[in-house]
Amino acid sequence: MKTYCCIGDGSQSESQDPMFSIANGGTLQNVIIGSPAGDGVHCEGTLHHQERLVERHRRGRRDFKGTGNGTSYVIGGGARSGSDKTFQHNGNGTVSISGFYLSGAGKLYRACGNCSSSYQRHVKIDNVLLNDIDMVAGINSNWGDTATITRVTLSNSSSAVVCGKYKGVAKGSEPTYLGEGWNDSNCKVNKSDITYK
Repeated sequence: MKTYCCIGDGSQSESQDPMFSIANGGTLQNVIIGSPAGDGVHCEGTLHHQERLVERHRRGRRDFKGTGNGTSYVIGGGARSGSDKTFQHNGNGTVSISGFYLSGAGKLYRACGNCSSSYQRHVKIDNVLLNDIDMVAGINSNWGDTATITRVTLSNSSSAVVCGKYKGVAKGSEPTYLGEGWNDSNCKVNKSDITYK
C-alpha cells in the first residue's frame, strides 16, 4: 500500500511515460497511485490486477496493449476523480473487471476506437460499484467488440450509458457514437443486471 506519484504534467497527453509498465503475465497489486502519474499503467500483455489499487488523480488510466488474444484480469481495487477513461483497451483479447469501485470519472472501460491497429476486443464487467460516471463500457460495434456486463450498481449516475456503441475509425479520425445497446450481439447486458441508487 505504498503511494507512487509525481511524474508527468497531469494532462491527458498520451506521450507521457507510465507510472508502471507491466510485462506480459505480470501482476500489479496493493499500490496507491497519486497525482500526477504520467500515462498511468501500461499493460504490455495479459495482466493480473489482484489488488487494492487506489488512484487519486486525473490521469489514472490503465492501458491494455497486449496483442496475444489473452485475458487480462482486474480483481478488486478502485479509482476516483478521473476526467476520462479508467481502462483503455488498445490491444486485442479480453479484459475482465470484477469487484472494482469507481467514483467521479467518464468511462470505466473504452475499447480504443482510433488506435494505429484495429482489433476485435472484448470486456467482461461483473460486480462493480460506479458512482458519478458517464459510461460503463464503450465498444466498437463495427469491429465486432462485445461487452458482457453483470451485477453493476450505479450511484448518482442515473443518466449513465451502460453499453455505448461506437463506429471505430482509422488513426487520425474520431469515432462516431452510435447509441446505447441492450441485450444484443455486442452489448450482452440486461436491464435487470443494473441497479440504480
